[in-house]
Amino acid sequence: MANIIVAQTAGFCFGVRIAVDMAKQAGEKLGHAYTNGPIIHNKQVVNYLKSIGVEEMQDYSQLKPGDTVIIRSHGVPPKTERMLKELNINVLDATCPFVKKVHDKVKQLVEEGYFVVIIGEEGHPEVIGTLGHLEEVGGKGVVVENFEDLVKKVPKRNRIGVVAQTTQSEDFFREAVGYLAENTEELKVFNTICDATSVRQEEVKKIAPEVDVMIIIGGKHSGNTQRLYQISKALNPNTYHIETADELQEQWFENKENIGVSAGASTPDWIIQEVVNKIKEIKGVSHE
Repeated sequence: MANIIVAQTAGFCFGVRIAVDMAKQAGEKLGHAYTNGPIIHNKQVVNYLKSIGVEEMQDYSQLKPGDTVIIRSHGVPPKTERMLKELNINVLDATCPFVKKVHDKVKQLVEEGYFVVIIGEEGHPEVIGTLGHLEEVGGKGVVVENFEDLVKKVPKRNRIGVVAQTTQSEDFFREAVGYLAENTEELKVFNTICDATSVRQEEVKKIAPEVDVMIIIGGKHSGNTQRLYQISKALNPNTYHIETADELQEQWFENKENIGVSAGASTPDWIIQEVVNKIKEIKGVSHE
């Protein structure tokens, strides 16, 4: 008999739920609205929102006065929001509260005279927004993605302040802070990795070594999902990253009885349930 273990916190986090609900309400009430990029990194949710009139904006030039733009959960640089308001656009801010906390901490570090190190992915929309807030207050800083970046890009400074992309790896954050502590006279650290990210990563660390197969569900471009996959793969080679149940392959489950499932913070419950049901079908387990 197959034993399927689904991580308790798999699926939508607090910030994502706020953003998706706001987009749904905009579509239902207004009939049409734009998002400045995918509202979250999940194609299925983006397609659903498009079906109710909420579509991804391709270029700011397509906007007309009176249009509605939803700022996605990753946030934007302050100058982007100012530009939208100057164009007489109705702006709905769905920036995750945890992301706003990063912006506040960056401003605080600049005001206190620290050089800022952002531990995150260069080019990620959340990091672009955070850099915009850093520049807004005249701060100086760098983004580091890995240990090599840390050694190459962080100049010798007496005072360094640290924040993290909210979906950053806890393990790399600790490693980076340890290195900076040894190479800086004064270090101020704000652990801005959100609780939802930390808890998901810890759950995967517990489940992955205990099962025969581990399935991680989420968008292929979702940073927090990719990190769950990397953590799981390191602990269990039989780990697979999928977006939908259609990607499941029967051979993954041959002679495998204990199956673990987790999902990124931008994966809706209905996709998780479809995956669980498909695994039950493959393993010959009845389900409602």
